[in-house]
Amino acid sequence: MELITQHVKKIMEGCKERAREAGLTFDDESLEYVVSNRDLLELSPKAMIPTLYDYWVHDVEVLREKGKYELYPHNPYETVINTRPAVSFYNDNNPDWLNVMIFYHVLGHIDFFQNNLFFSRTWEYDFNGQALADKRLISRLRTVHGRWVDYIIEFARSLDNLVDFYGHIGQDESELQRNRPKSRFDYYFDVFLQTVKPARTPDFIAEVERYNRCIESNPDKGESEFFAVVNGRHSEFESVFEKYQKQFRKPCIDLMQYVMEHSTFLQKDENKWMLQVMEVVRNTSLFFQPQIRTKILNEGWASYWHETLFLQDDRIEGHEVEFARVHAAVTSMPRVGLNPYALGLRLFQHVESQADKGRVSFDFDRLKDRTAREKFDRATGEGRSLLFHMRETLNDFLFINRYVDQDFVDDYNLFVADRKLDQERMVYQYYVRSRKAEDYKRMLFDSLYHPPRVSVDPEKSKNGELYLKHHFEGKPLVKDFVENTLIGLEYLWGGPVHLETSEVTSVVQTAFAEVPIVEWQRCLYTVKERKLNRKAA
Repeated sequence: MELITQHVKKIMEGCKERAREAGLTFDDESLEYVVSNRDLLELSPKAMIPTLYDYWVHDVEVLREKGKYELYPHNPYETVINTRPAVSFYNDNNPDWLNVMIFYHVLGHIDFFQNNLFFSRTWEYDFNGQALADKRLISRLRTVHGRWVDYIIEFARSLDNLVDFYGHIGQDESELQRNRPKSRFDYYFDVFLQTVKPARTPDFIAEVERYNRCIESNPDKGESEFFAVVNGRHSEFESVFEKYQKQFRKPCIDLMQYVMEHSTFLQKDENKWMLQVMEVVRNTSLFFQPQIRTKILNEGWASYWHETLFLQDDRIEGHEVEFARVHAAVTSMPRVGLNPYALGLRLFQHVESQADKGRVSFDFDRLKDRTAREKFDRATGEGRSLLFHMRETLNDFLFINRYVDQDFVDDYNLFVADRKLDQERMVYQYYVRSRKAEDYKRMLFDSLYHPPRVSVDPEKSKNGELYLKHHFEGKPLVKDFVENTLIGLEYLWGGPVHLETSEVTSVVQTAFAEVPIVEWQRCLYTVKERKLNRKAA
């Protein structure tokens, strides 16, 4: 892996100038690396972040991808990651004309990363540097705790899709700093010794030196020994510290955060290192959440701009056929299945066309007459400005819910496909099940990332037990993962874990109903001493 040549970098800088003239906004600095296909295979399991912490599953995925590559060689064009500065990776055999197209695509991604509000919490730091610090932390912990570090990573990763992403982006950093309680150490030196029991400067410095000596002599239990002396000197310290913390306690719906804050097992001095591992896993999940939730929007935006800008670029001359072939391979709309590049591109183009005619409005929406709708054209020319607003404020769900309508489905001849078994030939036959926008939209919703909503029931979480409630939304949990997830959670919690959820009891297919009738029942899973039991709730 190495930086691109100065010749190719000059091409990239020229693309940046033209992209900015078209309205894209992004930081001046960016890093571009040339990598081989094998390098990309090794980076893919780490979400293309070279500095991400090491984990045995990554190695398994690398071996799997290499085996797949031996059978079906493929040539990925580019990958870009949302860091400061933005980093992108390119194949080592791309011709200049292809690099121009790819650079426009990458700049579309960078513009999206740095302007979409769902990525706002990722703008505060460079994740590449943070990941390197986390990797070094994990490596250092492995030298002390060995394979137990990987167990904790695995237990934490089984819960990392339950992080409260929307709660995370709902607060700005200044508000978080105001509402974040101080640790016992910070409270003692920042508050207690300065306002509650003001100490003279020599005494304050002496306490700092005593704390350092305790940590140096016993890194694991030094802090406990230090505060044992503090409690002997100031009997009221623990009570005032607890009173201080109560003002920050709020209902927590993030399962990982709840376990980290309330597990008595994790609060033991010999287990506090596990909290560091869980924090790394949780923060990594939160960083990637906006990318998971904007896949169609992000790829559609990048595809829209690589097509728009490259068709206007004089460097396409002589390569029109090659561009058409590559572009079609990336953005062709499949008859069965979903291509996020193709769907996002066409939806952006559809909205731009509609907005240019003034059709993204209440006046147009209330029209029912087909002829009147076809002739409606106010020539507003507001399409491009609306696209920039969409890029800034939407995620995939909002994008689809607002702009996928019957006009879009009809214009691109879209439909929902299904299949049935031909029992005579024993093959599946595909057919068009629906051309309605509501059905097509429902199919798209089913393809979106939507983790289960699982929260803690504080009233039932008593006597050292943890009671979880799955808020049923029409989809059951995957049974294959329930047992291992709850066993790992039991270890982190330090006591029995209960999970209340809904499961199918019967499926009835009637001759008059297209969709079978499903009956559900609440059930309760319990893990105690690594044994799973299930009963009706």
